[in-house]
Amino acid sequence: MAFIIGISFKKNDNVHYFDPAGIKVEVGDRIICHIEDALEIGEVSVPIVEIKEQDITAPLNKIVRKATYYDLSVDELNRTKEKEGYSKFSELTKKHGLSMKLVNVHVMFDKSKMIFFFTAEKRVDFREMVKELASHFKIRIELRQIGVRDEAKIIGGLGPCGRNLCCKSFLTDFESISIKMAKDQNLPLNPLKISGICGRLMCCLKYEHESYQEFVDNAPEKGIKVKSCHGCGVVCGYEPLKESLVVYFDNHTRKSIPYAEVEVTKERVELNEFGEPNLDYVKNQEVSDEKTDSKSPGNGDSPDGKNKRADKSEKKRARDPRIRTRAAAGGSAKTEKIREKTVKTNKSGSDGSSNKNMDKKTS
Repeated sequence: MAFIIGISFKKNDNVHYFDPAGIKVEVGDRIICHIEDALEIGEVSVPIVEIKEQDITAPLNKIVRKATYYDLSVDELNRTKEKEGYSKFSELTKKHGLSMKLVNVHVMFDKSKMIFFFTAEKRVDFREMVKELASHFKIRIELRQIGVRDEAKIIGGLGPCGRNLCCKSFLTDFESISIKMAKDQNLPLNPLKISGICGRLMCCLKYEHESYQEFVDNAPEKGIKVKSCHGCGVVCGYEPLKESLVVYFDNHTRKSIPYAEVEVTKERVELNEFGEPNLDYVKNQEVSDEKTDSKSPGNGDSPDGKNKRADKSEKKRARDPRIRTRAAAGGSAKTEKIREKTVKTNKSGSDGSSNKNMDKKTS
């Protein structure tokens, strides 16, 4: 078994774990310890905890001692020197015409070096500026150019959830975040809603992505027909946190059904951009429904069913103006043909009678 203790070196900063080395300390005590090959002063934020040696992934540094009155006075002098560093840095950037934004200044407890954290849009040549800072403070100067995510980690703030930023609280490394993670979790692709105060995608998009991805990999693909207690439908969406499928039914409704209560079939239907089956699928379903209705008694098998369907078709034809005009046009054409036939028959009859009369006179 081993003992560890949690120490934070800044307010709302990440917790670093050390070996207490048999020194009795409590939460809130100031201690001196080694970090980055230098002495640093910090505050105990996690009490001494006993853990298994197997859980320790990296060797732990030991704390040196509890901070004395002299150590606290040295720390106050370092804080005043940091404030002076802000004003001197802005003065030199204006003097040399450098576009640099100062984020933070930190002086190590043992005064081994003074670190300036800044951001810039492009690479900056600050060699002359470093010489002037070193001559002014009489200490080793180090300038570190950082990105926007590191800037948010140093400054801190509140996220959309209302809590302290993850990078400021417990994250030690920045992992790559992609827009695909937001798509897989069905989040709105609005930059204002999925971006943090740093302007990049929020780090918390990765926390639940694995569980979403695992459920989607095991669940049936969209467009697969399934059977449930509500009837047959098509998978059109997922709810991974509920372990449920969103099913689209023939009556144009959607329901969330647990994946365990669904029977998956091998049939597949194409979905449109709205996640609904195509019109061909809907038409086929309507045709199949009509066929099943026609087989039922009182429809197609009986003469009453035929008469009902004939009445419906006649009503539709009567409502359609195009059919009425065609019918009218067809009727007029028929009447004209009948008239022509009657005229021809009359003419032929009159000609035949006249010829007979002439034969009689000649005889």
